[in-house]
Parts: sequence; structure tokens; C-alpha cells
Amino acid sequence: MNKPVIFSLFLFLTLFMPALGVRGEEADSIRRTGHWGGEVSVLPGRTVSIDKYQSKWMVKQNNVAVDMMLTWSALPSDSNDFDADYAFPSLSAGLRLNMNHGVTMHKRADNEWPNIQEVDYDSQQGNIVSLYAQFSRTLFRTRKWETGYGLKVGTGWSRRKYNRRDAIDNEMIGSRWLVFFGAELSTCYFVTKNWGVKAGAEFYHHSNGALNRPNKGANVVAARMGVVYRPQHEVAANHKAFSPHAFKPYWFLNVAYAYGGRTMLEEWQHTQFTAKPGDADYRKEDFAIWHTHHFETSLMCRYARRWASGAGVDVIYGNYAREAEKWNALRGYDKRLSPWSVGVSAKHNVYYRRLSLQMAIGFYVYRNMGEIARSLETPYYERIGVAYDLGPFTVGANVKAHRTKADLTEVMVSLPFKL
Repeated sequence: MNKPVIFSLFLFLTLFMPALGVRGEEADSIRRTGHWGGEVSVLPGRTVSIDKYQSKWMVKQNNVAVDMMLTWSALPSDSNDFDADYAFPSLSAGLRLNMNHGVTMHKRADNEWPNIQEVDYDSQQGNIVSLYAQFSRTLFRTRKWETGYGLKVGTGWSRRKYNRRDAIDNEMIGSRWLVFFGAELSTCYFVTKNWGVKAGAEFYHHSNGALNRPNKGANVVAARMGVVYRPQHEVAANHKAFSPHAFKPYWFLNVAYAYGGRTMLEEWQHTQFTAKPGDADYRKEDFAIWHTHHFETSLMCRYARRWASGAGVDVIYGNYAREAEKWNALRGYDKRLSPWSVGVSAKHNVYYRRLSLQMAIGFYVYRNMGEIARSLETPYYERIGVAYDLGPFTVGANVKAHRTKADLTEVMVSLPFKL
């Protein structure tokens, strides 16, 4: 594998339920409305520095994005219990052009990187095209107003990435293919029955999930201003939502296996801070991908249709332990390391039909990846991902991180056993 592979999994196969049996003029209005709408927005934003290290080499940070979405909205006439719980949510497919040519970086002489030779230009981040899916939920709705949030996940392609020719200080973007996710909070005022103007705020992120280096990631805070076409709005605002069926809580045991990939942060640090000009690996561009295996067993309680929480045990095997020994030995840490790590974690799942957002925070019970890893990592780890229920089993993709910095990206298959 000579290029990072982005594990992006966000499927939009939804099962339509029978009509609710509304009659008369309201039923005719619902049938005429349809499910589809759209949105075009502009997002003036600013790339934020997440730590003092990044703030040293950031020069210019302003950017702008243009966003287009095709949206399917649930209607009272064919919604199911999930749609009632979520106040008739929307699913969207989006295309975004991030114009980042104004975002630049430059490393000047500093004791933190004594071997780096300063270059005579500013490195540009480069533009990114993103393709994503979004789940949107309305929190407040009247005939004229609608306020809610949206969660995005997808993939991106960057025109420019870190390289030794003309972007040697671009530590944010290290590969062409990227993971994309975002979150927005917005409000819309409907000028006419079908058309509205939208304003809000959004945070979004591009990175390669540790499948290449560098992987600082581009984090943007932006304002959102757009025009919305949504003929379903008035129907949803005027129709009295049906009461969902009662949900009976239950417990289930989840057994899962995940296969992941990562690059070595130890190797990246060597190329930036230890290697000297003239060395073959001085600020190099290509990094080997190492593989991981993750075995998970969790006890979960599905206490609501939308939510399940629980705890579990994570056992992780990484074939990069011998490589980590090499980098530790170069710094004088000559100890045998273990490819096995064990952790306990608290988990929370959010469900919509067959889709789920899966989150976890865990603490290592055992981990021996060396002194360098101990200085770079935290005693705890986070996991976030999306999954799709195929019936007997669930498939999904996750990113594991330490203090939000990606450690690896993985694809997962899990088997839930209802107790």
C-alpha cells in the first residue's frame, strides 16, 4: 500500500414506513410536497491553531468555502418512530470547495527545530474538494423559523500536500485523500413557503487519520450563510407529529473486530527534529503504513430507541512494536516493547434507523510502546466512527485518537447478541 486509503463509510439506505393515514387536504399537501430540497451556502472561515507548536508556523489563516447540498427530508406521511423521535430529520449529500490558497505556513529559526533550514517561501495549504453526507435535526420549528444542528462525515481531496519542493512547512495536510467531518448549528428564516435564508456557525476538520505524515489536520471555524429550498418545511411545521411507539429497553453483548492502519509519529519526529540537511530522510514525504488488529467486547444497554451506553474491553495488537524499538533505541531507550495493548472504555451509540454514530473514551490498563510514545500519547484514548446495521452484523469505520490527535484509522465488523 503506497498511498493512504481512507476508510469512509456513511451509507444512506433507509427503509420507508407506510403512510400514517392522514386524510383530506393535509394528505394532498403532503403528497404534492415530496421529500427533496437543496441548499447553497458560503462559509467564510478561519483555520485555527490547536496548540502553541502550530501557532509558531501559521502565517495566514483566513479561507472561504462554497457548499452545495441535495437534501431528503422525512415527512409525517411516511415517517417511522425514529423520525418522530428526531422531529422529522433530513439526510443530505454535499459537495464543498474549500478555497485555502490564502492559508500559509512558514517555519522560522527556532530552538524547537534546530536542524531545520528555513526556506525562502511560505507554504500554502491548497484547495480541497470534499464529498460528504449529513444528518440534520431540527430543535425548534415554526411556520417561519427553523433552528437545528447538522453532523457531517465524508472524504476530501487536496490539490496540494506536504512536500519538500514547494510546501515543506505544510504540516496540516500530508496526503491527497483526507477524512472530513464537521458540525454546524444554524437557523433558517423562510421568506416564502418554500425558500429561506440560513445563517449559522460551523466547525469542520480535514486530516488523513494518521495514514500518512504529517497529520496535524486543518481545523476551521466558519460562519455559514446560505439560501435554502425546502418545500417540506410548512408541512412539518403544521402537522401534529404522531407519538412514537413505546420502546422496550434491553441489554446486548457486542463482539467486534477491527483492522486498522497507521504511520509512526516517532518516524515523523525524527525526520523533522533529528535528521540533518543532507540526510536521506531529512523532512521526507513517504512513510510506511503499519497494521493493527483490535478485538472488542462490550456490554451495552439500549435504554432508548436513539441511544445505547455501556462499557467494554479493548485488546489491540500493533505490528509496529519492533519499529518503535528502533526509534526508541536511537534516543537511548533500549527496552523490549510489546505489540499488545489493553484498555477499558465507556461507550455511547446514537442511532437513526440502521445508521449509528459510535463514540468511546478508554483508559489503558496495559501499554508498552516505549518512552517516545509515552511522551506523545495520553493514558486515555478516544474513538469515534459511523456504522451501518446489515441485520446479523454491523460494519463501520472508526478513528482512534489521543487527545483528539489521530492514532489510527480502522474498519470494523461487529456482532450484537441481544440478552
